Amino acid sequence: MQLGLAIAETDVRQHSTVSSHNEWDTLEEVIVGTPKNAFFSPGDPTDNYLYSQKDLQKIEPFLKLKQPYPEEYINRALKARERFVHILEAEGVKVRDIEEVNYNQKFATPLWDTEGGFCGANPRDLFMVIGNQIIETPMCSRSRFFETRAYRKLWKEYAISGAHIVAAPRPLLSDNLYNPNYTAPDSPTPYVLTNIEPVFDAADFIRCGRDIIGQLSHVTNQAGVDWLQRHLGEDYTIHLIQSLDPKPMHIDTTMALLAPGKVLVNPTFTDVNKLPKIFKNWDILIAPNPVPFKTRPQLMSNWISINTLMLDEKRIVVEKRQAPLIKALKNWGFQPIPCDFEDYYPFIGGFHCATLDVRRAGTLQSYS
Repeated sequence: MQLGLAIAETDVRQHSTVSSHNEWDTLEEVIVGTPKNAFFSPGDPTDNYLYSQKDLQKIEPFLKLKQPYPEEYINRALKARERFVHILEAEGVKVRDIEEVNYNQKFATPLWDTEGGFCGANPRDLFMVIGNQIIETPMCSRSRFFETRAYRKLWKEYAISGAHIVAAPRPLLSDNLYNPNYTAPDSPTPYVLTNIEPVFDAADFIRCGRDIIGQLSHVTNQAGVDWLQRHLGEDYTIHLIQSLDPKPMHIDTTMALLAPGKVLVNPTFTDVNKLPKIFKNWDILIAPNPVPFKTRPQLMSNWISINTLMLDEKRIVVEKRQAPLIKALKNWGFQPIPCDFEDYYPFIGGFHCATLDVRRAGTLQSYS
Protein backbone atom coordinates (compact mmCIF):
# COMPACT_ATOMS: atom_id res chain seq x y z
CA MET A 1 0.00 0.00 0.00
CA GLN A 2 1.19 3.53 -0.70
CA LEU A 3 1.85 5.83 2.23
CA GLY A 4 -0.64 8.68 2.35
CA LEU A 5 1.60 11.58 1.39
CA ALA A 6 -0.33 14.45 -0.18
CA ILE A 7 1.70 15.63 -3.16
CA ALA A 8 0.60 18.13 -5.76
CA GLU A 9 1.17 16.98 -9.34
CA THR A 10 3.03 20.21 -10.11
CA ASP A 11 5.59 19.36 -7.40
CA VAL A 12 6.51 15.97 -8.83
CA ARG A 13 9.68 16.13 -10.87
CA GLN A 14 10.16 14.15 -14.02
CA HIS A 15 13.13 12.29 -12.55
CA SER A 16 13.18 10.99 -8.97
CA THR A 17 15.99 11.84 -6.57
CA VAL A 18 15.80 8.20 -5.49
CA SER A 19 17.44 5.78 -7.92
CA SER A 20 19.53 2.76 -6.94
CA HIS A 21 19.65 -0.66 -8.59
CA ASN A 22 22.63 -2.50 -7.13
CA GLU A 23 25.36 -2.40 -4.49
CA TRP A 24 28.23 -1.00 -6.58
CA ASP A 25 27.23 1.78 -8.99
CA THR A 26 28.78 5.14 -8.06
CA LEU A 27 27.18 6.27 -4.79
CA GLU A 28 25.85 9.84 -5.01
CA GLU A 29 23.50 10.19 -2.03
CA VAL A 30 23.12 8.10 1.11
CA ILE A 31 21.27 8.16 4.43
CA VAL A 32 23.47 7.45 7.46
CA GLY A 33 21.81 6.32 10.68
CA THR A 34 22.48 7.59 14.20
CA PRO A 35 22.83 5.94 17.63
CA LYS A 36 21.32 8.95 19.42
CA ASN A 37 18.79 8.12 22.15
CA ALA A 38 19.34 4.37 21.75
CA PHE A 39 17.45 2.06 24.12
CA PHE A 40 18.54 -1.52 24.87
CA SER A 41 15.38 -3.59 25.06
CA PRO A 42 15.88 -7.29 24.31
CA GLY A 43 12.65 -9.06 25.10
CA ASP A 44 11.06 -9.54 21.71
CA PRO A 45 9.90 -13.15 21.22
CA THR A 46 12.77 -13.73 18.79
CA ASP A 47 15.26 -12.63 21.47
CA ASN A 48 13.67 -14.85 24.10
CA TYR A 49 13.81 -17.93 21.87
CA LEU A 50 17.27 -17.33 20.38
CA TYR A 51 19.24 -16.17 23.41
CA SER A 52 19.56 -17.92 26.75
CA GLN A 53 19.72 -16.22 30.13
CA LYS A 54 23.44 -17.04 30.07
CA ASP A 55 23.79 -15.09 26.82
CA LEU A 56 22.01 -12.09 28.33
CA GLN A 57 24.08 -12.27 31.50
CA LYS A 58 27.23 -11.82 29.37
CA ILE A 59 25.76 -8.55 28.12
CA GLU A 60 24.61 -7.28 31.51
CA PRO A 61 28.03 -5.96 32.69
CA PHE A 62 28.11 -3.69 29.62
CA LEU A 63 24.49 -2.78 28.95
CA LYS A 64 21.66 -2.77 31.45
CA LEU A 65 18.64 -4.53 30.00
CA LYS A 66 15.62 -2.37 29.20
CA GLN A 67 17.56 0.84 29.81
CA PRO A 68 18.88 3.65 27.60
CA TYR A 69 22.34 2.99 26.21
CA PRO A 70 25.07 4.62 28.36
CA GLU A 71 26.10 8.04 27.07
CA GLU A 72 29.71 6.88 26.72
CA TYR A 73 28.63 4.23 24.19
CA ILE A 74 26.57 6.73 22.23
CA ASN A 75 29.34 9.35 22.21
CA ARG A 76 31.94 6.87 20.97
CA ALA A 77 29.57 5.66 18.27
CA LEU A 78 28.83 9.24 17.21
CA LYS A 79 32.57 9.83 16.76
CA ALA A 80 32.78 6.67 14.64
CA ARG A 81 29.85 7.95 12.59
CA GLU A 82 31.58 11.31 12.19
CA ARG A 83 34.71 9.58 10.84
CA PHE A 84 32.60 7.58 8.40
CA VAL A 85 30.61 10.61 7.21
CA HIS A 86 33.84 12.57 6.72
CA ILE A 87 35.10 9.84 4.37
CA LEU A 88 31.83 9.71 2.45
CA GLU A 89 31.72 13.48 1.93
CA ALA A 90 35.42 13.62 1.02
CA GLU A 91 34.71 10.98 -1.64
CA GLY A 92 31.92 13.12 -3.12
CA VAL A 93 28.86 11.46 -1.54
CA LYS A 94 25.93 13.56 -0.28
CA VAL A 95 25.02 12.41 3.25
CA ARG A 96 21.51 12.78 4.64
CA ASP A 97 20.54 12.65 8.33
CA ILE A 98 17.37 11.33 9.91
CA GLU A 99 15.28 13.09 12.57
CA GLU A 100 16.10 12.58 16.24
CA VAL A 101 13.62 10.34 18.05
CA ASN A 102 13.27 9.35 21.72
CA TYR A 103 13.27 5.54 21.90
CA ASN A 104 12.91 5.41 25.69
CA GLN A 105 9.11 5.19 25.54
CA LYS A 106 6.73 2.35 26.26
CA PHE A 107 4.19 1.55 23.57
CA ALA A 108 1.61 -1.10 22.83
CA THR A 109 -0.89 -2.54 20.37
CA PRO A 110 -4.01 -4.51 21.31
CA LEU A 111 -1.87 -7.70 21.19
CA TRP A 112 1.39 -6.80 22.94
CA ASP A 113 3.44 -4.10 24.63
CA THR A 114 7.12 -3.24 24.91
CA GLU A 115 9.30 -1.26 27.30
CA GLY A 116 10.80 0.84 24.51
CA GLY A 117 12.23 0.96 21.02
CA PHE A 118 15.80 0.51 19.78
CA CYS A 119 17.53 3.26 17.79
CA GLY A 120 18.01 4.80 14.36
CA ALA A 121 21.48 3.38 13.79
CA ASN A 122 20.66 0.96 10.98
CA PRO A 123 18.35 2.17 8.19
CA ARG A 124 19.32 -0.83 6.01
CA ASP A 125 17.25 -3.07 8.32
CA LEU A 126 14.03 -1.15 7.75
CA PHE A 127 14.06 -0.06 4.11
CA MET A 128 14.94 -1.39 0.69
CA VAL A 129 15.58 0.89 -2.28
CA ILE A 130 14.67 -0.74 -5.60
CA GLY A 131 14.97 1.71 -8.50
CA ASN A 132 12.91 4.76 -7.47
CA GLN A 133 11.00 2.83 -4.78
CA ILE A 134 11.66 3.00 -1.05
CA ILE A 135 10.04 -0.10 0.43
CA GLU A 136 9.27 -0.09 4.14
CA THR A 137 9.66 -3.65 5.38
CA PRO A 138 7.35 -5.53 7.80
CA MET A 139 9.87 -6.31 10.54
CA CYS A 140 9.20 -9.02 13.12
CA SER A 141 10.69 -7.02 16.01
CA ARG A 142 8.03 -5.53 18.26
CA SER A 143 10.46 -3.02 19.78
CA ARG A 144 11.22 -1.64 16.30
CA PHE A 145 7.56 -1.28 15.26
CA PHE A 146 7.68 2.54 15.11
CA GLU A 147 11.35 2.99 14.20
CA THR A 148 10.41 4.36 10.79
CA ARG A 149 9.20 7.64 12.35
CA ALA A 150 12.67 9.15 12.08
CA TYR A 151 12.52 9.00 8.26
CA ARG A 152 9.15 10.63 7.54
CA LYS A 153 10.50 14.10 6.73
CA LEU A 154 13.01 12.67 4.26
CA TRP A 155 10.37 10.45 2.67
CA LYS A 156 8.11 13.42 2.06
CA GLU A 157 10.97 15.24 0.34
CA TYR A 158 11.81 12.20 -1.81
CA ALA A 159 8.17 11.60 -2.66
CA ILE A 160 7.84 15.18 -3.91
CA SER A 161 10.84 14.54 -6.16
CA GLY A 162 9.06 11.56 -7.73
CA ALA A 163 10.05 8.60 -5.55
CA HIS A 164 7.50 5.91 -4.76
CA ILE A 165 7.25 5.34 -0.99
CA VAL A 166 5.73 1.91 -0.42
CA ALA A 167 4.96 0.04 2.79
CA ALA A 168 4.43 -3.69 3.07
CA PRO A 169 1.32 -4.68 5.06
CA ARG A 170 1.94 -3.86 8.72
CA PRO A 171 2.19 -7.18 10.61
CA LEU A 172 0.19 -7.91 13.75
CA LEU A 173 3.18 -9.63 15.42
CA SER A 174 0.89 -11.87 17.43
CA ASP A 175 2.33 -14.71 19.50
CA ASN A 176 1.43 -17.14 16.69
CA LEU A 177 4.13 -15.60 14.47
CA TYR A 178 6.87 -16.96 16.73
CA ASN A 179 7.70 -20.65 17.02
CA PRO A 180 9.23 -21.57 20.40
CA ASN A 181 9.76 -25.15 19.19
CA TYR A 182 11.70 -24.34 16.04
CA THR A 183 14.53 -26.71 17.02
CA ALA A 184 12.20 -29.71 17.41
CA PRO A 185 12.46 -32.48 14.78
CA ASP A 186 8.81 -32.04 13.77
CA SER A 187 8.94 -28.23 13.68
CA PRO A 188 7.16 -26.73 10.64
CA THR A 189 10.06 -24.27 10.22
CA PRO A 190 13.74 -24.30 11.26
CA TYR A 191 13.45 -20.67 12.28
CA VAL A 192 11.81 -18.75 15.09
CA LEU A 193 9.23 -17.41 12.64
CA THR A 194 6.18 -19.17 11.31
CA ASN A 195 4.52 -18.12 8.06
CA ILE A 196 1.27 -16.82 9.53
CA GLU A 197 1.97 -13.37 7.99
CA PRO A 198 4.72 -11.80 5.87
CA VAL A 199 7.70 -10.41 7.77
CA PHE A 200 11.23 -9.61 6.65
CA ASP A 201 14.18 -7.32 7.29
CA ALA A 202 15.58 -5.49 4.28
CA ALA A 203 19.08 -6.47 5.46
CA ASP A 204 18.32 -10.06 4.46
CA PHE A 205 18.53 -8.98 0.79
CA ILE A 206 21.20 -7.48 -1.48
CA ARG A 207 20.54 -6.03 -4.92
CA CYS A 208 22.01 -7.14 -8.22
CA GLY A 209 19.95 -5.30 -10.82
CA ARG A 210 17.04 -7.50 -11.87
CA ASP A 211 18.20 -10.20 -9.44
CA ILE A 212 17.75 -9.89 -5.68
CA ILE A 213 19.78 -12.21 -3.44
CA GLY A 214 18.17 -13.08 -0.13
CA GLN A 215 17.90 -15.62 2.64
CA LEU A 216 15.42 -17.04 5.09
CA SER A 217 16.38 -16.31 8.67
CA HIS A 218 15.11 -15.69 12.17
CA VAL A 219 13.79 -12.31 10.99
CA THR A 220 12.66 -13.17 7.42
CA ASN A 221 10.08 -15.82 6.61
CA GLN A 222 8.96 -17.41 3.34
CA ALA A 223 5.72 -15.45 3.44
CA GLY A 224 7.78 -12.25 3.49
CA VAL A 225 9.89 -13.37 0.53
CA ASP A 226 6.72 -14.28 -1.37
CA TRP A 227 5.19 -10.86 -0.69
CA LEU A 228 8.32 -9.09 -1.91
CA GLN A 229 8.45 -11.17 -5.10
CA ARG A 230 4.78 -10.45 -5.85
CA HIS A 231 5.30 -6.76 -5.20
CA LEU A 232 8.37 -6.49 -7.45
CA GLY A 233 6.71 -8.48 -10.23
CA GLU A 234 8.18 -10.17 -13.28
CA ASP A 235 10.97 -7.61 -13.77
CA TYR A 236 12.82 -9.02 -10.74
CA THR A 237 13.77 -12.47 -9.47
CA ILE A 238 14.59 -13.27 -5.85
CA HIS A 239 17.24 -15.97 -5.36
CA LEU A 240 17.65 -17.49 -1.88
CA ILE A 241 20.95 -18.75 -0.52
CA GLN A 242 21.11 -21.47 2.12
CA SER A 243 22.50 -19.99 5.33
CA LEU A 244 24.87 -22.04 7.50
CA ASP A 245 24.92 -19.37 10.19
CA PRO A 246 23.78 -21.03 13.46
CA LYS A 247 21.60 -17.97 14.11
CA PRO A 248 20.95 -16.50 10.64
CA MET A 249 19.94 -12.86 10.67
CA HIS A 250 20.89 -10.47 7.82
CA ILE A 251 22.75 -11.52 4.70
CA ASP A 252 25.42 -8.80 4.79
CA THR A 253 27.71 -10.81 7.07
CA THR A 254 27.47 -13.72 4.62
CA MET A 255 28.14 -12.07 1.25
CA ALA A 256 28.77 -8.72 -0.37
CA LEU A 257 28.32 -7.81 -4.04
CA LEU A 258 31.39 -5.77 -4.94
CA ALA A 259 31.14 -5.21 -8.70
CA PRO A 260 29.64 -6.84 -11.79
CA GLY A 261 30.98 -10.40 -11.76
CA LYS A 262 32.59 -10.20 -8.30
CA VAL A 263 31.03 -11.46 -5.06
CA LEU A 264 32.72 -11.61 -1.65
CA VAL A 265 31.63 -14.66 0.36
CA ASN A 266 32.01 -15.74 3.97
CA PRO A 267 32.50 -19.52 3.48
CA THR A 268 31.45 -20.42 7.03
CA PHE A 269 27.94 -18.98 6.64
CA THR A 270 27.08 -20.44 3.21
CA ASP A 271 28.32 -23.19 0.88
CA VAL A 272 30.21 -21.48 -1.95
CA ASN A 273 29.47 -24.52 -4.15
CA LYS A 274 25.72 -24.00 -3.79
CA LEU A 275 25.35 -20.32 -4.65
CA PRO A 276 22.50 -19.28 -6.99
CA LYS A 277 23.09 -20.03 -10.68
CA ILE A 278 23.41 -16.33 -11.52
CA PHE A 279 26.91 -16.49 -9.99
CA LYS A 280 28.01 -19.31 -12.32
CA ASN A 281 30.38 -17.05 -14.29
CA TRP A 282 31.25 -14.68 -11.45
CA ASP A 283 34.53 -14.50 -9.52
CA ILE A 284 33.81 -15.95 -6.07
CA LEU A 285 36.11 -14.08 -3.71
CA ILE A 286 36.56 -16.00 -0.43
CA ALA A 287 36.80 -13.61 2.51
CA PRO A 288 39.78 -14.11 4.83
CA ASN A 289 39.09 -14.92 8.46
CA PRO A 290 38.05 -11.77 10.31
CA VAL A 291 40.11 -10.01 12.93
CA PRO A 292 37.98 -10.30 16.11
CA PHE A 293 36.61 -6.91 17.06
CA LYS A 294 37.40 -5.44 20.46
CA THR A 295 34.28 -3.50 21.42
CA ARG A 296 31.98 -5.10 23.97
CA PRO A 297 29.42 -6.45 24.38
CA GLN A 298 29.81 -8.66 21.32
CA LEU A 299 26.29 -8.54 19.89
CA MET A 300 27.29 -9.70 16.40
CA SER A 301 29.52 -12.21 14.65
CA ASN A 302 33.11 -11.23 13.89
CA TRP A 303 32.05 -11.62 10.25
CA ILE A 304 30.77 -8.07 10.49
CA SER A 305 34.18 -7.65 8.84
CA ILE A 306 32.61 -8.06 5.39
CA ASN A 307 29.81 -5.61 6.18
CA THR A 308 31.39 -3.06 3.85
CA LEU A 309 30.09 -0.28 1.62
CA MET A 310 30.92 0.10 -2.08
CA LEU A 311 31.31 3.69 -3.28
CA ASP A 312 31.73 2.44 -6.85
CA GLU A 313 33.15 -0.66 -8.56
CA LYS A 314 36.59 -0.05 -7.01
CA ARG A 315 36.32 2.05 -3.83
CA ILE A 316 35.16 0.15 -0.74
CA VAL A 317 34.90 1.34 2.89
CA VAL A 318 36.34 -1.29 5.27
CA GLU A 319 36.92 -1.40 9.04
CA LYS A 320 40.53 -0.31 9.49
CA ARG A 321 41.52 -3.22 11.77
CA GLN A 322 40.59 -5.79 9.11
CA ALA A 323 44.11 -5.96 7.67
CA PRO A 324 43.68 -9.40 6.01
CA LEU A 325 40.54 -8.25 4.18
CA ILE A 326 42.14 -4.94 3.14
CA LYS A 327 45.14 -6.84 1.73
CA ALA A 328 42.89 -9.29 -0.13
CA LEU A 329 40.79 -6.48 -1.61
CA LYS A 330 43.92 -4.73 -2.89
CA ASN A 331 45.10 -7.98 -4.48
CA TRP A 332 41.70 -8.32 -6.17
CA GLY A 333 42.04 -4.85 -7.71
CA PHE A 334 39.85 -2.83 -5.33
CA GLN A 335 40.68 0.39 -3.51
CA PRO A 336 39.89 -0.12 0.19
CA ILE A 337 39.25 2.95 2.31
CA PRO A 338 39.93 2.08 5.97
CA CYS A 339 37.68 3.63 8.62
CA ASP A 340 37.73 3.21 12.41
CA PHE A 341 34.15 2.08 13.04
CA GLU A 342 34.15 -0.59 15.77
CA ASP A 343 32.60 1.77 18.33
CA TYR A 344 29.41 1.64 16.24
CA TYR A 345 29.15 -2.15 16.68
CA PRO A 346 27.28 -2.13 20.05
CA PHE A 347 24.36 -0.73 18.02
CA ILE A 348 24.41 -3.90 15.93
CA GLY A 349 25.55 -2.54 12.58
CA GLY A 350 28.49 -2.11 10.24
CA PHE A 351 28.95 0.18 7.22
CA HIS A 352 26.27 -1.52 5.12
CA CYS A 353 23.77 -1.64 7.99
CA ALA A 354 24.36 1.98 8.94
CA THR A 355 23.50 3.30 5.48
CA LEU A 356 20.73 3.34 2.94
CA ASP A 357 21.58 4.12 -0.68
CA VAL A 358 19.35 6.87 -1.99
CA ARG A 359 20.97 7.43 -5.34
CA ARG A 360 23.60 5.57 -7.33
CA ALA A 361 24.55 6.34 -10.91
CA GLY A 362 23.53 3.66 -13.39
CA THR A 363 20.46 1.96 -14.79
CA LEU A 364 18.56 -1.25 -14.20
CA GLN A 365 20.42 -4.17 -15.79
CA SER A 366 20.66 -7.94 -15.65
CA TYR A 367 24.00 -9.39 -14.51
CA SER A 368 23.19 -13.11 -14.66
